[in-house]
Formats: sequence, C-alpha cells, structure tokens
Amino acid sequence: MTATLYAPEFIRGITIKQPWTACIVHGDKRIENRPKAWTPGWRLLHAGAESGMDRAALRDPLVARTIRGHQLHFSAVLAVARITGSHGSYTDDGRPCSPWAQPGCFHVQLDDVHELPMPVPCRGALGPWHVPLPVFEQVLVQLPHLTELFPEATS
Repeated sequence: MTATLYAPEFIRGITIKQPWTACIVHGDKRIENRPKAWTPGWRLLHAGAESGMDRAALRDPLVARTIRGHQLHFSAVLAVARITGSHGSYTDDGRPCSPWAQPGCFHVQLDDVHELPMPVPCRGALGPWHVPLPVFEQVLVQLPHLTELFPEATS
C-alpha cells in the first residue's frame, strides 16, 4: 500500500455546500459564513456532495439570480480563492457587512477567486483539509498563472 501524497502545507481545501459554492465562483459572494474564524491563506474551493446541498437556499432571490444559467457541480474542486481575514457578524455600526452575511456567524472574507475551467473531482471534508497532490497538480495545470502566486509549489 502506498502513502497518499499531499499538496504543500500552505494550501488547504475547504468544502462548501452548493449553491453557495456557485455563488462564490460565479457571483459576488465574498463572505463565507462559518461558526469560527479561519486563518488567512489560499484555499481550494470544493463543492460538497449533492446529498448535502442547501436546497432552501435555492429559494433565496439573491442566490437564484446568481446561479441562473450555471450548472451546479458536486464533489469537486471548482476554484481557488484567498482568505484575507475573518470578522464577527456585523460592522461597527450594526449593519451586515454584505448581503451574503448571516447573523451569528463569523464572516470569512474571500478574495482573488480563480475559477477552474473544468471541475476536479475530489472528496472533501469538514474544516480545512489536506489536498491530495494529484488534485493540486490538476488545479495548477488548469490555472498556470497561479504558479506565480504559489512559488512554494514549484520549488
């Protein structure tokens, strides 16, 4: 039996239920609602399994407008994004920080979203997870410009 090889430690995967993943990849959703703050860094955005889809979210007009015309992929890496920080539920003046923000959650701030031309099938996990090396290599093949952002991956 061979040991599984993983991508460098600087990158992790995060699994997000659909249709929320599609709203990040195809729309302007740059807040991911989580029960605790996450550390900054690069993440592969993974769409969870179809059985875990948030069907109630499909009735939200903001979600419906954002995903209209896009196929929802499941159990696959769909994009790369950078977490720039996390903060509590509201701004200092008591307003939500984004139309995507949910009260009572930490808001993980996303930036630099790079959609993959083709989803990379992969199993996900709860919390930030180690990315199998073949998955990471498929991401870099599809987004070669990221090697400039990830010098650790090519050294």
